[in-house]
Amino acid sequence: MIEAHSLTKRYGERTAVDDLSFVVPPGIVTGFLGPNGAGKSTTMRMLLGLDAPTSGRAVVNGNSYAAHRAPLHEVGAMLEARSVHTGRSAYHHLLALAATTGISKRRVNEVIDLVGLRAVAKKRVGGFSLGMGQRLGIAGALLGDPATVILDEPVNGLDPEGILWIRNLLKKLAAEGRTVLVSSHLMSEMALTAEHLIVIGRGRLIADTSVADFIARAAGDVVRVRTDETEQLHGLLTGPDMSVTSPEPGVLQVTGLSSERIGRIAAEHGIALAELTPQQASLEEAFMELTRHAVEYQPPVDQLVGASGDGLAA
Repeated sequence: MIEAHSLTKRYGERTAVDDLSFVVPPGIVTGFLGPNGAGKSTTMRMLLGLDAPTSGRAVVNGNSYAAHRAPLHEVGAMLEARSVHTGRSAYHHLLALAATTGISKRRVNEVIDLVGLRAVAKKRVGGFSLGMGQRLGIAGALLGDPATVILDEPVNGLDPEGILWIRNLLKKLAAEGRTVLVSSHLMSEMALTAEHLIVIGRGRLIADTSVADFIARAAGDVVRVRTDETEQLHGLLTGPDMSVTSPEPGVLQVTGLSSERIGRIAAEHGIALAELTPQQASLEEAFMELTRHAVEYQPPVDQLVGASGDGLAA
């Protein structure tokens, strides 16, 4: 289990992490999300004892990282996959890590096979592709068979087969009862991998919830209604905090009323409905909606859109 208690990190006058508290439970994959500059990397560094908090406390499996006698067996982490000696082979890189805490050569070979690097295990890391470097970083994180795994952007550089592999690996690790915290900018992948989300912006907690609840919180009640009697139905759909728009002929988009309530109103007035569909936002849409006030930098629209309004500016 990972616990952050009022974590704060300041660099001079700049606050990178601001009174951040959360718990990452074992047994599920937890996604750690936030815009660029949100404080994710700083938070993970504090969890691993690489940065000292200005105030607050980070605990992994009951102790601070530095207090564990064999930290590689407690916490496996990958924050920067390419932080390796480029002149070493993958095998000797992992062997050197293993030697620091008495991990056997057998385990080194096991993780090489686990991440699919057997064919290049004796090649120098400096010649590795980005995807191969990611696999090596993950192998290092799993070397001590840890109870807790922390990975920063693990699917960067992986092809579709590799992305599927890491998705299944993370779910397998969680199913074994481990604590799994994964940071990523790929919302579509997080939607398929994570069950729980911790979302931060400008160093502060925005959400600590399930994926489903996070999406529902952003989307609200939006229902697509298709009928030949849109004008009549539109006039019947009234109430506080609701709106009705018509994105296309014969279709209403209703916000603030449930599909059940809309259906009852239509039935009471004899209005036939061809479609009554609750709309669900994607994780990406929910993320953009709930973090739009927490982005570090947002360029003016005229820098993004050309004069015609339908393309990128040259």
